[in-house]
Amino acid sequence: MSPDERRSLLRRAFDAGVAAAHPAVCIPPHLPTPPKGRVIVLAAGKGAGACAEVAEKFYREKYGLGPDRLTGLAVTRHGHARPTEFVKVVEAGHPVPDAAGLKGAADTLKLAEEAGPDDLVLALITGGGSANWVAPADGLDLAVKQATTKALLRSGAPIDAINTVRKHLSRIKGGRLARAAHPARVVSLAISDVPRDDPSVIASGPTVPDPSTLADARAALERYKVTPHPDVAKALSEPANESPKPGDAAFAHAEYIVVSRPADALAAVIKTLEDAGVEVRVVGADLEGEAREVAAEHAAIARGLGRLDHPVALISGGELTVTIRGEGGRGGPNQEYALALVRDLGDLPGWAALAGDTDGADGGGGSPEDPAGAVVDSGTAERARAKGLEAARFLENNDSTGFFEATGDVLLTGPTCTNVNDLRIVLVDSADASPHNPA
Repeated sequence: MSPDERRSLLRRAFDAGVAAAHPAVCIPPHLPTPPKGRVIVLAAGKGAGACAEVAEKFYREKYGLGPDRLTGLAVTRHGHARPTEFVKVVEAGHPVPDAAGLKGAADTLKLAEEAGPDDLVLALITGGGSANWVAPADGLDLAVKQATTKALLRSGAPIDAINTVRKHLSRIKGGRLARAAHPARVVSLAISDVPRDDPSVIASGPTVPDPSTLADARAALERYKVTPHPDVAKALSEPANESPKPGDAAFAHAEYIVVSRPADALAAVIKTLEDAGVEVRVVGADLEGEAREVAAEHAAIARGLGRLDHPVALISGGELTVTIRGEGGRGGPNQEYALALVRDLGDLPGWAALAGDTDGADGGGGSPEDPAGAVVDSGTAERARAKGLEAARFLENNDSTGFFEATGDVLLTGPTCTNVNDLRIVLVDSADASPHNPA
């Protein structure tokens, strides 16, 4: 394959993975029949707008429901809204919550509390919901929640640790939305963006029992060296902020279905690559860890392939992390992973890689124009050298976006209206074991 053919194949495989997890594909088969009362759609996360659009269309076209029986609210990331008529869609901050998310969560709780025993509360939950549904526990304000979120994101903590803290500082997360909706029937349809598809971690588990505790939340802050604000420390010592556990009456009429998983996207990637004659090796479906360290491991595997008579792809999913060391750098874990590959693979012949977030935004400042990731190859290293750029120095400052903007290798997709975590592909169709020439 030529460099352009490798890049084109990588993008087709990534797009196939994203398409497999779109709400239009995975939501309709699981939508329940309407009850005697109302269908109240409550959605959150990066795919919430598309979920609401799909559900509204389903109930209007199949059952003829009007605004007297179909209502709700979807809170999604800025730039991810979709057109609806009966279910209101609002845009809010992510990954750091904002005032729009604060109001959206309050309105969501109000709708849930108004649900009666003849109503169906349809919770459509996607990754990003933790930031979009922000309802601080008593004694906390939005600024404190924002500061805590920022500190956790900078610490390199994995998503389950971050969400353990979030759940114990909230009036909506950790099963509390189900408690608010009781005694109405609650059906949750979730698009998973977390390793192992744990419902209590997806969007901080607003409609399921929470196995974590206040003590776990305090331990997470200590483990990742995040000094809590005094109000946070107080809230995490308050027994009233413990989340509902299995057996709580809040879940007596609740059911939960994961309708799409990262594994589904990975399967679509595998099929696209294999149809193109590529041998696929899965090096981890639910990877966690520091992005640059995982990239170093994958680069070593790629170098160890030796001379090939057919292309090989190393693919992985999961959610990597970045510990912020620099100041003013831009980029998320996918771009940092790609930048580390450029450092570690350099001029290895015949390689190319794509690392992208399936929601269309990798790190960044919450803008819909943020990169989804990066597509890189040996040409990236050549362009970097021509511009006097060193991948290692940009890594030191966590400025992967700055590097790839200069080399022209950012992956731009715009909002995809879904989120099943990250996809990474390292493609090698001509390799040797010669020393690399780092950028």
